Amino acid sequence: MFPFNPFAYWSASIAAGQIMAESQLVIALRVAGMAGILPMAEGETQRMLSEKLAAGKEAGQAALRAGWAGGSLPTIVMAAMKPVGRRTRANARRLSRNVGDQR
Repeated sequence: MFPFNPFAYWSASIAAGQIMAESQLVIALRVAGMAGILPMAEGETQRMLSEKLAAGKEAGQAALRAGWAGGSLPTIVMAAMKPVGRRTRANARRLSRNVGDQR
């Protein structure tokens, strides 16, 4: 069995917190765009839905691969969060760029 490593759980918690913060920013920017407060690209609503499905699928596959490879719980969690975190980070960057362009 795997030796207990508390830092592995800690790093997974930090990664989850980062994803949650970026997700809140993305949600706020998209809601502001839907309300007409901020500019929003034409297909942003459709993109939002399709990205969620694709990220969920990739996260599930990554978790299964890590589990089948014998990974520990933190390893499995980190593998599942990687595709979701990649998308939230990219969306936060992309959507927040448009905010600074307002004059």
